[in-house]
Amino acid sequence: MHPLSLLCVVVTVSVTLARPHRPHASSEMVDLINKANTTWTAGQNFYNIDISYVKGLCGTILNGPRLPEVVHNTEGIRLPDSFDPRQQWPNCPTIKQIRDQGSCGSCWAFGAVEAISDRLCIHSSGQVSLEISAEDLLSCCDECGMGCFGGYPAVAWQFWAKKGLVTGGLYNSNVGCRPYSIPACEHHVNGTRPPCQGEQETPKCVEQCADGYSPSYQKDKTFGKHAYSVPSKQEQIMTELYKNGPVEAAFAVYADFLLYKTGVYQHVTGEMLGGHAIKILGWGEENGMPYWLAANSWNSDWGDKGFFKIKRGNDECGIESVVVAGIPLN
Repeated sequence: MHPLSLLCVVVTVSVTLARPHRPHASSEMVDLINKANTTWTAGQNFYNIDISYVKGLCGTILNGPRLPEVVHNTEGIRLPDSFDPRQQWPNCPTIKQIRDQGSCGSCWAFGAVEAISDRLCIHSSGQVSLEISAEDLLSCCDECGMGCFGGYPAVAWQFWAKKGLVTGGLYNSNVGCRPYSIPACEHHVNGTRPPCQGEQETPKCVEQCADGYSPSYQKDKTFGKHAYSVPSKQEQIMTELYKNGPVEAAFAVYADFLLYKTGVYQHVTGEMLGGHAIKILGWGEENGMPYWLAANSWNSDWGDKGFFKIKRGNDECGIESVVVAGIPLN
């Protein structure tokens, strides 16, 4: 065999060996991150789960339609060094809530309804406390994308403004008009929930409330006055959070994000798995590192009780590029 051909064979074999089959489940990656002395600590959140399952959770189509921007006048506004809306608006319980999207790429819908629920409460000075239905948005917004197989955050907010959304709590909660119908699944080896498997079909758009719930489907809807995108500048995003409440943001998920436990996440290693949408709540600084505080929709046994911090100010993984919001009607 020609020496060059042999070299190619050796290189190919070594590359194959160097690339672990399940990067997100590897203890080697955990060790690598924790030894890198970065700004966050890694650990196992998912066990015995195929990479295709996690890719399916990342259901946000990046570079999708954009809404008109609303630009804040930031002159003279004094923004605090840290801001946590859970303390700012203690009468709004949804701000503290972590949801679970189940085996469905519905993060684009979850980030939207979580922030909408919070804003309905904040803008009513705590008088309105509703859980807006991820099921209604996921199943009835055809223009939002492909349901469980991915969607556009911007279009989700537009749908709320045009068509409205009903209430609906977590799976099996019996809360609201249309609770979520896809069960939470077990990320761990032994647990009480069923194991996480392949992608679910998108639920059907049923324009009626669960049996025994009143008011009617049409009367249960809330609407947005208008939906908009927030400029990709940290002062603009901070001002929006401070004045109007949580927003939805989308970013690129890399394999190391799956291993996040505590600290301020920034990408260290691993392949890109897809686009993901989450709710940004507030901001702060930890050991000199500025961060956004965000809520994920992978249950409270992922990350830091379901929440995570991500580096702020440098568009980490694109987190500041797609930020969308809206103001409730009334």
